Amino acid sequence: MPARKGKGKKKAEADDGSRAPPAAAAPADDFDMYQEPVRSCAAPPSACCLLLRPHDANASTPTCRATSSTVLTPPPPTTTTTTTIAAAAPPNRCSPLPSAPAPPARPPSLANPQIKQLVTPDNQLQLDEKELAEEHTRILTANDPNVPSNVTKYNYKDRVFKVDPPGPDDNLMMHLAIDGAAMHISTEEAKAQLHLEQAKKEDEEAALQAAQEEAGSSGAEVTVDSGKNQFNYSERAAQTFNNPMRTRGIATEPPPVCSFAATISQWEIYDAYMEQWEAAEREKALVKDAAGKGDDGPPKGPTAASADEPAAGDPKDDDMVYSTAMTGSLKIMERMVNQNAEDEIFQDFKFWEDASDQFREGEGSLLPLWRFSNEKTKRKQVTALCWNPAFPDLFAVGYGSYDFMRQGSGMIACLSLKNTSHPEYQFNTESGVMCLDFHPQHHSLLAVGCYDGTVVVYDVRNKVNRPIYASSIKTGKHTDPVWQVGWQHDDPAKELNFFSISSDGRVANWIMSKNELKMEPVMQLKLVTTMKDDPEDASLSGLAGGCCFDFNKTSEHLFLVGTEEGKIHKCSKAYSGQYLETYEGHHMAIYSVKWNPYHPRVFISSSADWTVKMWDHNIPFPIMSFDLGNAVGDVAWAPYSSTVFAAVTSDGKVHVYDLAVNKHEPLCEQKVVKRAKLTHVAFNNRDPILLVGDDRGGVNSLKLSPNLRQMATNPEGTAPEEEKSQEQLEVEKVDKLLVASDSAQAAE
Repeated sequence: MPARKGKGKKKAEADDGSRAPPAAAAPADDFDMYQEPVRSCAAPPSACCLLLRPHDANASTPTCRATSSTVLTPPPPTTTTTTTIAAAAPPNRCSPLPSAPAPPARPPSLANPQIKQLVTPDNQLQLDEKELAEEHTRILTANDPNVPSNVTKYNYKDRVFKVDPPGPDDNLMMHLAIDGAAMHISTEEAKAQLHLEQAKKEDEEAALQAAQEEAGSSGAEVTVDSGKNQFNYSERAAQTFNNPMRTRGIATEPPPVCSFAATISQWEIYDAYMEQWEAAEREKALVKDAAGKGDDGPPKGPTAASADEPAAGDPKDDDMVYSTAMTGSLKIMERMVNQNAEDEIFQDFKFWEDASDQFREGEGSLLPLWRFSNEKTKRKQVTALCWNPAFPDLFAVGYGSYDFMRQGSGMIACLSLKNTSHPEYQFNTESGVMCLDFHPQHHSLLAVGCYDGTVVVYDVRNKVNRPIYASSIKTGKHTDPVWQVGWQHDDPAKELNFFSISSDGRVANWIMSKNELKMEPVMQLKLVTTMKDDPEDASLSGLAGGCCFDFNKTSEHLFLVGTEEGKIHKCSKAYSGQYLETYEGHHMAIYSVKWNPYHPRVFISSSADWTVKMWDHNIPFPIMSFDLGNAVGDVAWAPYSSTVFAAVTSDGKVHVYDLAVNKHEPLCEQKVVKRAKLTHVAFNNRDPILLVGDDRGGVNSLKLSPNLRQMATNPEGTAPEEEKSQEQLEVEKVDKLLVASDSAQAAE
């Protein structure tokens, strides 16, 4: 077997007795000098190298002479046994030293006697020099062989199975983890807890002993209540009631079936084709007649609505798809689909109440519901808003432009809260719409004023896009934009009429006669200028541009007019030549003026000078003024309270006041739109809904919180015969404000 190469390897000398013996015996603590250490061995670790020595004469037992630094010399290629016999061995290091003196020196032939024997296992590999010189490197790692490396889990994001990357806790699975409240008994917290429990127990025992002593003196029994539930629910069972299962079957009656047989001839086929051809010709003739009438001008009189009715023999009468019943069914279905799609908003509209109003007295909020807008109205401005007096979900919106450099066509849209995706009715006008108003009795009639000075009347029941009445130069018209129209509550026996006001300085009455729309001038708004040098000298020159008007609810002959100069005039239909009173308080154009719906003396006005002012028509100056910080586009009284009103400003905010709660600050000041100006506002007559329009063609619906719609009530404990009506309570609220303002003015 070849010898293994190694560093510092030395060959063992042949044991032929040539080694010189030592002069004297070596001490017990020194190494044996009779054997030379060898640093390497060719035998594998499994081989056994034995070093045998004879018994020492002075030793009691044979001992081993093997150390960690002694390695035998490699044997020859063949397995041999070499035996060297010596007369005596040196002292054993592992045995105690003898007490006898050292033996005398031995002859060279008998020095260092050894017995060497190399035992090689049968399965030992036979390696050559190259294989013995090859080095094998082993690397120790900290990987746990028990941890699986091929754990595969399903990835729901990528929808595939993926192998988990190795981690530190791959062989750890947490099934239950609970944060306990146990404390070690030797800790300070545990000792404090035990002390508290002991003190509680002592207090209970003291209380029980005191009760027993008191009961012993009175002779009563003492019962101890454990404090636990008398009913042991853990031992009781409960089961909910299960409804019995029912099987129901319905058998419908099959439609009647009859047998039909006929003989078809060529003449019958020809007659059927001729009927279809004649019906198509009649339809073409109707379309041509309608186009010819449209070129001549708008129809005259209410009989023009009959043009929309289909003629006799129209094939659409027999077509179920185009029938009126199918149209109504489709409209109902569309509303149901929209209500399902916007169920959360409809639930808020019906049931939401701001619970925070209970904890903030004197403040309220507005909940945004729907925004009505479409592609056709994005480049137009909302110039008018009006609720229908009979149908609380229906309202009309007028679209136009307040910029005289960007005038175009106008549009009227009748929208419903039941269908927020598309208008119920839609009409187009040649000029921009500036104002509109529904008739209070005939709810389908809609009066409209346009930018070019014309006024038209639509019947929203008609599906044709043309009015039933329209003003013209022949019958009379305004020469400037019409800023407001309003119907009059007249005797039903008389002809229907409405009023209008324009920048041309005229207030006109329009009478819907049988064949045409007649114009009757009511008043010319003369311009009043007062000389500063002589206040008594007043001259009348020119006409003032009218912006708005409103008729008194109790005295129908009285009406107010707001002008571009910032003045408000009280007028009467009986005195068309002069003003009854002129109110000066605003410095810019007045956009809106409204009488209070409950009190006949109070009205409110809004202006471009950033203010809203409250007036008593018997006093020429305002009794209250509110500065909103921006131009006020519109103001409106709430229909449910005499002291609540809302105003919209050009910065996109809605201001809601309740003068009975706070006369100085609004209860709600909320920004509704971004990068847009609010132009108009309107209260719903039945629901707590507020509509606001902006200059980007959008209409937002808002719900008032409970603090913004408080109504006056009778004090508690009032006798039934002394209870006042709602109108009387609302009038009293305004009277209190008037008395307070009068006393404040008297103090000044």
